[in-house]
Parts: sequence; C-alpha cells; structure tokens
Amino acid sequence: MLRALWTSASGMIAQQTNLDVTTNNLANVNTAGFKRKRADFADLLYQINREPGAPVETGSMVPTGVQVGLGTRVVGTTRLMGQGNLQVTDRPLDVTIEGEGFFQVLLPNGDIAYTRAGGWNTDGEGQIVNVDGLLLEPALVIPDNATEIMISPEGLLSVRIAGQQEAEEIGTIELARFVNPGGLRAIGKNLFLVSPASGEPIVGLPGEEGLGELHQGILEMSNVQVVDEMVGLIIAQRAYEANSKGVQTADDLLRIANGLKR
Repeated sequence: MLRALWTSASGMIAQQTNLDVTTNNLANVNTAGFKRKRADFADLLYQINREPGAPVETGSMVPTGVQVGLGTRVVGTTRLMGQGNLQVTDRPLDVTIEGEGFFQVLLPNGDIAYTRAGGWNTDGEGQIVNVDGLLLEPALVIPDNATEIMISPEGLLSVRIAGQQEAEEIGTIELARFVNPGGLRAIGKNLFLVSPASGEPIVGLPGEEGLGELHQGILEMSNVQVVDEMVGLIIAQRAYEANSKGVQTADDLLRIANGLKR
C-alpha cells in the first residue's frame, strides 16, 4: 500500500508539469511565432517479483510473470514546430516564413539567436530590428528617404527611393534551419539558442537548401489551438483526480490495517 501511495504521487506530480506546459501554451496563444509544447511521459522502474518465462517444471514456463510498476515521470517537453496561423497585416516589415527556417538576430553579447517572429521594425538609424531592438542578422539598413519596401519570396530586400524609377537592392534576408529544431533552447522573447540536441545551424537563402520562402505583409502567429489545449486541461485535471483517489484509497487501506489490533 505504501508503494501505491508513491505511485499515485508520481502521477500527480507528472500531471502538475503537464498542466504547467498546457497553461503556458494557452498564455502564448497570441504570441507571434510561438510554438506549442507537449509533455512526454515514461513509466518508472518495475519491481519484478517473478520473471516472465521463468521455468516452473520441465517443458513449461511462466507466461507473464509478476511485474509491478512504480509510477511515471515527465521525460521531456517536445516543441511542436508546425506552421502557425497566418495573419495578413499588409505591413511592409511583417514577414512570415512558409516552411522551415528561422530568422537570425544578433544578441548584445555577440551570439546569434533564432526566431520565427517576423514582426520587424527600424531603429533611429534605419537598421531592421525586432520588437526588443535586436538587429536582424545579417544587418540591413533602410534608407530614410525610402518610399516603398519590397521583400521577395527569396529574401531579396529592395526599396524605392523618392525621385527614382528603379528599385534599389539593399541586401538579402538569410534564414537558418536545424536538423532537430525541437532541440533548440528557448530563452524567452521568442528567441532560441543552439544546443547540442539541435545541431549546428544550416544557413542559406529562402527557398534553398530546404528553407521556406518569405511572404511580406503576413505575420505568423502561434500554432496553439485553444480547443486542443482546453481538452488537454480537462484530461490533466481528470488524471490528477484519479491519482489523488489512488492516494486516498491506499490511505483508507492503511487505516483499516492499523485498526485490526483493536
């Protein structure tokens, strides 16, 4: 019965983590470029009282044995990298990636971070930055006399200057992809860092080397589906309740055993 207490407790702890993951998904339902996560579980060690296949007499064996599990635990939180909902904004510096890939931004310490959030702005010097003021990598500068900004699906950035008929090419937006994008380390602010699990970045132009294409005037939103997360909340709640019933039942049995002497 003591084993049942700890087994049920492990289930309650696991469902608490599941709830944390689900509520974080819901909290970021309107976060541009956010990718939902899923809690993954695995059963714990088994107490084997009788090995499966143990011989009982000549020519026969135990078909199943006696194996009692000791509960569950969270072994990972998998980030699901599916395409998020697309929102048309008609804003020239709102850019979405259709397919694989991440934008690159330069952190204050010189490291490169990666993001799917494509809502860009310009700073006082015309440099393209994200909402936190981090520079797009490679750096691109919009002239202050530009009247129109054009971004091709291949990432070519062009502007139309007042008084000029032909568009002027400014540079190209590069993307990066990873062998295992789910292995990137999230640091908040819609940013990810390279980790040993993700592998090194494969940098290239949009539309090449397996990278997605760019679309101007469209913003990729979160890939969280509210209905799915609400169902997940209900499942987590019921699983937590069921495990708490296991604790209560084991406690009742212990109380009965303690009362036998009376």
